[in-house]
Amino acid sequence: MKKLLNITLALLAAFFILSCRNSDDDVPEDVHEHDEIGKVVLTLTNKANASDVQTVSVISGVADGHLHLHAGDTYSAVLDFQIKHDDHYHSSDEIEEEKDHHFITFNPANADIVVVRAANDIVRTDGQRLGLRTEWTINSTQETGKMNIKLVHGPATVNQNYPSASNQLGQTTGGETDVDITVDAH
Repeated sequence: MKKLLNITLALLAAFFILSCRNSDDDVPEDVHEHDEIGKVVLTLTNKANASDVQTVSVISGVADGHLHLHAGDTYSAVLDFQIKHDDHYHSSDEIEEEKDHHFITFNPANADIVVVRAANDIVRTDGQRLGLRTEWTINSTQETGKMNIKLVHGPATVNQNYPSASNQLGQTTGGETDVDITVDAH
């Protein structure tokens, strides 16, 4: 009789343990695990004067300087998205590795800047260029000129040729904004 009671208690304990599982166990985990981008480095090199190099770092939305752009000049622009480990930042390869899940858009304000995605930029499998490497032609800027740059994760659609093939600021629908920075550009 005691043996039957022990078996019954063991079965009841097993039943309660299995039935009291945390309901979160049934929720699928987010498959987009990534380190948060904490710093963006924007480097512009004047195509007519290679010694004219400007670098602006943006940490937590705050830029450490601004760009001095000259009307009539064209600059090669390179974006470097960085993550923080311990006390230092380092470049993240995630954006290039997951190129089909990312897209970069540009939006100048109070500045006439034409953006063209560079031939050496990363190309997504849909044929659209990602936007890590671009060329900026400066037609004019004002003292209050700015450039807004967004890195979008998981966009439903992308269009590198927005508003046109000769000015590829880029456009997306859907997705989440991973990075949204604005740099003074005058």
